[in-house]
Amino acid sequence: MLRYLVPRTVHALLIVAFAAVTSFVLLRAAPGDAMSLSVEGPGRTSTARAAMRERLGLDRSLAEQVASYAVAVLHGDLGRSTAEQRPVRDVIADALPATLLLSGAGLCLATLLGVAAGTAQGWRPHDRVASVAGALLTLLYTLPEVVVGVVLLGLFGWRLAILPVGGMTDPMIELTSGRGAQFVDRALHLVLPALALALVWSASIARQQRASILEIAGEPFIRTARAAGTRPTRLLWRHAMRPTLPATVALIGTMLPALAGGTVVIESLFAWPGMGLLLVRAVAMRDAPLVAGAVIVMATVIAFGSLLTDIVTGALDPRVRDGAHA
Repeated sequence: MLRYLVPRTVHALLIVAFAAVTSFVLLRAAPGDAMSLSVEGPGRTSTARAAMRERLGLDRSLAEQVASYAVAVLHGDLGRSTAEQRPVRDVIADALPATLLLSGAGLCLATLLGVAAGTAQGWRPHDRVASVAGALLTLLYTLPEVVVGVVLLGLFGWRLAILPVGGMTDPMIELTSGRGAQFVDRALHLVLPALALALVWSASIARQQRASILEIAGEPFIRTARAAGTRPTRLLWRHAMRPTLPATVALIGTMLPALAGGTVVIESLFAWPGMGLLLVRAVAMRDAPLVAGAVIVMATVIAFGSLLTDIVTGALDPRVRDGAHA
């Protein structure tokens, strides 16, 4: 097992390092910097901006800035946000839980919808309801997250007005209500953005699950169990579902980067105060330390999420783990 995990862990760390350095270099190499966005006013003279640029190290060469940043990161220091004027670590700590909540809810919902629809289609390929559900998910898969999000906003947020249209909480409920009401309020705010993510990505899971179930349904051990009088529901859950799990888990692992990209779009659309919205604002403000720090955190979550996927896949299917040793 150790020989299976070590190269994947090293690969994950290299991905994080490459993503962090690339984002930092690209933003620093672009014309201008964070101080270029300052406007003239009291205390914002050219001399003051030059002094601030020197204090932030923006007057040094790109190579020196990258080297200094790399050393700081290795010591656990992500730098100081030029826009927020506080440590990047603190800024990210405020935003990361919201993104983990949104992406986790979206991924769980996508998995439930996809596995259910794909299993129904594969186990009963001629069932009309399952076919319609699969066709609807495929249609949703062709649409960008922003389109699905706008449709959900228009229908449930404005037309029917039954769900909140933005943010993570209602400030009045947060200030005046008890924990029960606050929990319900946050759950209602989570519904639309999580559903927008789930609807788009559940189609991929459904297609994979459908193909796996169709393949398993024709295996001799399934036909033997069916001939022995095993109930259809027991046959499905005890014999057919387990062999399909490794492929579905592996697919979910490959979806993590795309899910993170979708989270950036959805957070911006729904004003969800997470890493995606933070990254968009940091890029707009040319806040290189905050952008690099956000990329490091997001790349770490994705890379080690993929590593966890490899571990689960190897545990479910020893052939995958044994193949890595060959």
